[in-house]
Amino acid sequence: MGGLDAAPEWPALRALLPPLRGRAVLDLGCGYGWLCRWARAQGAARVIGVDLSERMLERARAETADAGIEYVRADLEDLAPPAGPFDLVYSSLAFHYVVALPRLLGRIHEALGAGGALVFSIEHPLYTAPGRPEWTTDAAGHALWPLDRYLDEGPRTTTWLARSVTKQHRTIATYVNALVEAGFTVTHLHEWGPSAEQVAAHPEWANERQRPPFLLVAARRA
Repeated sequence: MGGLDAAPEWPALRALLPPLRGRAVLDLGCGYGWLCRWARAQGAARVIGVDLSERMLERARAETADAGIEYVRADLEDLAPPAGPFDLVYSSLAFHYVVALPRLLGRIHEALGAGGALVFSIEHPLYTAPGRPEWTTDAAGHALWPLDRYLDEGPRTTTWLARSVTKQHRTIATYVNALVEAGFTVTHLHEWGPSAEQVAAHPEWANERQRPPFLLVAARRA
């Protein structure tokens, strides 16, 4: 709840963003509007934030006193993007909830101007994969890897903040291929984990070095 600076992956994600002065930005899954306000502070000329949650949008509007930012309620599953073109489409930790991701990527591609950028983060597929995370043994008592079913794509239902949440598990290859098929050129992949400096400042993050919690992706429309 502490804004962009409270997200440990934000510095790495921010480094993937293009210069925003005078640009048009579309934030998909904008939540409380943190990125929208940050983009305007960087000089973006027009920013539109989209989210399905009216409660989040109400708070975003209450915390935004800027005519250059517009908030729109819409479902990413059947999104018809606002009139563009946009120079940047951004999304943080939303795409792994979308079932019809290839369709969404196609519509994002259409909404971007030539050379426009798509930058997004998702939970790393190593985290969306687990179906049964505990270790098991074979008949001889040999330890087996947890039954993550990494290559079996599809919905995974987990408990988050005491409620049931369904995420769409996909492999890294599926994400990359979906981007390519939508017409994007992938320019950067980052399997994010905390740096040594971050762990020194936040020792509780040390366990996140075991496997990357986030996948950060940058792509460009030709």
